[in-house]
Amino acid sequence: MRNATKSDGAEAPVAPEKVAVYDIGEDEAGMRLDRWFRRRFPDLPQSHLNKIVRKGEVRVSGKRADVSTRLERGQTVRVPPLRLPAPPASGEKRVNPEDAEAIRAMTLYEDKDVIVLNKPYGLAVQGGSGTKRHIDGMLESLADNDGTRPVLVHRLDRDTSGVLLLAKSRKMAADLGEIFRSRQAKKIYWALVEGVPKPVQGRISMFLAKGEGMGDDRGAKGAGRADLERMRVAKHGDPEAQHSLTLYAVVDKVTPRLAWLSMRPITGRTHQLRAHWEAIGHPIVGDPKYNRKAANDPARNDPLRAVPPGIEPKLHLLARRLILPHPRGGVIDVTAPLPEHMKKSFDMFGFEPPAHDPIEDAPDA
Repeated sequence: MRNATKSDGAEAPVAPEKVAVYDIGEDEAGMRLDRWFRRRFPDLPQSHLNKIVRKGEVRVSGKRADVSTRLERGQTVRVPPLRLPAPPASGEKRVNPEDAEAIRAMTLYEDKDVIVLNKPYGLAVQGGSGTKRHIDGMLESLADNDGTRPVLVHRLDRDTSGVLLLAKSRKMAADLGEIFRSRQAKKIYWALVEGVPKPVQGRISMFLAKGEGMGDDRGAKGAGRADLERMRVAKHGDPEAQHSLTLYAVVDKVTPRLAWLSMRPITGRTHQLRAHWEAIGHPIVGDPKYNRKAANDPARNDPLRAVPPGIEPKLHLLARRLILPHPRGGVIDVTAPLPEHMKKSFDMFGFEPPAHDPIEDAPDA
């Protein structure tokens, strides 16, 4: 059985009752596998998708794949039989009427092709195990009568605040996705990290891989379980190892306790900034996943080196600015304000945004 994808994406196929194979068209090229499933089978639980992918029941052009696999035009996706929850009675959409208002409140910029949001701290971008409310689901409230709705172009971690780009059509999403993949998009992040990095301007280059088998993280929330979502430093040639590169500059500091950094990730690996700063001994303030000091760590117990009291225990990481060419011409250049918890921390130390961000002087890698 083979279901051909319509190039306009107007008709979403029903969930297959037996193995089915779907062709990837131009409008789906560059889409992540998990996002492709979400588009076609929006009621498929993330946990079930992870399971069938992990077991190898999903194949891309005959090969095993990961949920983060990027699809290419001309490829095929093998999908096993799917059992989805029953649709709402009378075909009603499960849309929260407050979602559209919330999205509008987050909007920093909008034109006929794109929307740029200021994603708040603590709101997930996509669904997952135990996640009921997320940006991707909220976008259903903006769907028109034909079912067309804005789609995600990239992602941010749940606890990362800041600039998030949406496209108003799948064709625009594909064009913007290619701009991201070709590294024409310039992303600037701000963070507070523990300690003061040396040199004050530099680059972090290393290989990262998924953290399977990292052992338990005693003393941290969820202790006793291997954290499969963490990234680890890997060696070149290790299975699944991917090169990652971040440029950074110290904007201000409270020596020796912490520093305000401006950063440009050249690559876009999972948790890249968070994993990089942990790896070199300067974890991001308030990071529950990558800032787990042992009880006897000197930096945790030395009052001269420890993070000052009064800082909220939230991730101090902001997707500050996004600059990229607009597919129709011109440039998209949007800046997000500090989230409330970071603003409080900046006020505590007297940090003020500079007239010129020093990361803009960093040479392109």
